[in-house]
Amino acid sequence: QVQLVESGGGSVQAGGSLRLSCAATVYTYMTYCMGWFRQAPGKEREGVAAINSGGSTRYSGSVKGRFTISQDNAKNTLYLQMNSLKPEDTAMYYCAASAGCNRYLPPLGLNEFNYWGQGTQVTVSS
Repeated sequence: QVQLVESGGGSVQAGGSLRLSCAATVYTYMTYCMGWFRQAPGKEREGVAAINSGGSTRYSGSVKGRFTISQDNAKNTLYLQMNSLKPEDTAMYYCAASAGCNRYLPPLGLNEFNYWGQGTQVTVSS
């Protein structure tokens, strides 16, 4: 069983930065994929960024160049550094894991991940 606990959300003005963290137990697996997803009110959950056990990353077009996903295996923690935040980035952000995932490129589809955290709210004001 994989457990995920997000932290680091909050309120920030447009142009500001936040760093989300996700404490995860998936790092005991040899191969895995980790991802950040977000869901704004009235919208579907969407993939934002993903990383695999080899360190390959993938980003959605809306955040590429502004967000950076990274992981610290020693601390069993996944991060999402968010810079140049926009009001449209406002959403609940979720950490997700796929234990045993050995994809060359980490996926961004919801159905690729089978473990989810509870979410952390990010609010960006204009």
